[in-house]
Amino acid sequence: MEARDILIRPMITERTTDLMAEGKYVFIVDKRANKIQIADAVKEVFDVKVEDVNTVNVKAKVKRRGRNVGKRAAYKKAIVKLAAGETIEFFTV
Repeated sequence: MEARDILIRPMITERTTDLMAEGKYVFIVDKRANKIQIADAVKEVFDVKVEDVNTVNVKAKVKRRGRNVGKRAAYKKAIVKLAAGETIEFFTV
């Protein structure tokens, strides 16, 4: 898998912006990617030193609209901790 195929997009919420102050960045990643592949992809794309990677498989939620029942998509997210002094600029905070 290519590095651009592993990292789908950054997840930017209130909670993840608070984590950015600690040097942790959250990405939606390919479900088949492991921690080593995720770390290598972040190093290649953003040219930073990765210290640690934690992953979470988020299950699909059942959603209803009246009688109609459907599911949200399941996804995998990775919390990537960078070495001290390293940053990734998504947008200026």
